[in-house]
Amino acid sequence: MRVLMKVDYGVRALVELAQRDGQGPMSTAEIASRQDIPEPYLDQVLSVLQKFGFIRSRRGPQGGHILAQSPGEISLGMVVGTLEGTGAPLVCIEDPGECTLSSACAQREVWQTVEATVHNVLNTTTIGDLASRQQHLVGRGMYYI
Repeated sequence: MRVLMKVDYGVRALVELAQRDGQGPMSTAEIASRQDIPEPYLDQVLSVLQKFGFIRSRRGPQGGHILAQSPGEISLGMVVGTLEGTGAPLVCIEDPGECTLSSACAQREVWQTVEATVHNVLNTTTIGDLASRQQHLVGRGMYYI
């Protein structure tokens, strides 16, 4: 499975916002800089995330982006479905009539299992989970003197 750049950037932006949850809005430029994402592309991704209710955005000097929902309520499955769609790995999984071999195809069964497993992981992992993991990973690399 290959993750589209749009999904990667969207998830990284949401995790960044989750880590700052409750601290006020964050500018596109700040998110782009901290996550090494091209700002014009991030702007497009954030626009989609706003349209579908994941974030709230405000223009102006005190503007920026904040999460519109709790980080624990936003699953990766929701984000992937919004930014990428829900296409199955093979057409016959969504529409068995597309292939005359569907009813007796061992390969199809394997791909159905793979798809179900991926969907399960995406739907049970939240932006809040990722923000916590990120905080833990960053914390492991910090040394204080």
